[in-house]
Amino acid sequence: MPMKSTLSRRRFLTSTTAAFGATALMPFGANMARAADGLTVGFIYVGPKDDYGYNQAHAEGAAAIKAMAGVTVIEEENVPESTDVANTMESMINFDGASLLFPTSFGYYDPFIKELAPKNPEVRFEHCGGLWGEGDPANAGSYFGYIGKGQYLNGIVAGHMTKTKKIGFVAAKPIPQVLNNINSFLLGARAVDPTITCQVIFTGEWSLAVKEAEATNALADQGADVITCHVDGPKVVVETAAARGCYVCGYHANQSALAPDLYLTGAEWNWAQVYTDMVTKYMAGETIPNFVRGGLADGFIKMSPLGPAVTEAAAAQFEAVKAEILKGGFAVIKGPLKDNKGNVIAAEGEAFAEDDIKLESMDYLVEGVIGSTS
Repeated sequence: MPMKSTLSRRRFLTSTTAAFGATALMPFGANMARAADGLTVGFIYVGPKDDYGYNQAHAEGAAAIKAMAGVTVIEEENVPESTDVANTMESMINFDGASLLFPTSFGYYDPFIKELAPKNPEVRFEHCGGLWGEGDPANAGSYFGYIGKGQYLNGIVAGHMTKTKKIGFVAAKPIPQVLNNINSFLLGARAVDPTITCQVIFTGEWSLAVKEAEATNALADQGADVITCHVDGPKVVVETAAARGCYVCGYHANQSALAPDLYLTGAEWNWAQVYTDMVTKYMAGETIPNFVRGGLADGFIKMSPLGPAVTEAAAAQFEAVKAEILKGGFAVIKGPLKDNKGNVIAAEGEAFAEDDIKLESMDYLVEGVIGSTS
């Protein structure tokens, strides 16, 4: 029987291994996994499951797995990117009989999954973040999605709805995935009006409510009237922006309930499809690739329904571009394009597909974005 979430499995395992030694638990876990009927799947989240953001999106995916016949799902939230996650994974394996794990936070992989996977060859470790490489454990894998086109569609709606021609972006850290989202949001807006600018403010943290509120208010003070973000839990950004009368585009999950009248649309993860596909393959004895990625056309992401404030013109362009993306071959980063320092990013006729490896090292903000990566 899975332990109740109120009893931290990582604290329980730490005290148990201290008393009896970790190796004493391994045969019990292996026997339990073999004896159990069906499949036990473990999900681990770095934050709360109801954060209206990154963790909630994964939890919604886990909920789809719970409905599958022969599958038992165990979950633990608020697990730090530390030895705590190693303890949690060991507990799920040894006490709950989990043979498929989804540790969903970026920092869980190295060193924790990389160290634990070789010790548990009968367990499959699927990590969200896209870090698996040649030489890594064969029973580990990474998956992620290309969500930049979702932010591009956000930008199209924002471009129609802004009156000030100023849109805003609250971002955690200037890593390539975040920069790609910022650039895509602005380029989507400029597909409507090339004079629109986007002010970005980096908080320096993935989850820090005070800084997120301060950044959102600062953007509104500077005239931004449509705001989006890339932080773990967009709830504070959405509610703060709505309180200032700004339109909002969501991220990670659907935040429309937080701002019913001002929520325009949002770029969401569609982990339900990804997890269902992986669990189905695992139960059938099929191989899950060690490196899995996909975008809107692959069903890895989806868009929130358009809100009531969205104009007919905005909806028409949104739907037309979305249809074009779904056909394949659509590129957001394409020439002629410069960064906001005047350097050429893409020449006339040059385009980068969303899976182009060059985008994985993006270190620039495009022309029209007000802000710095340093």
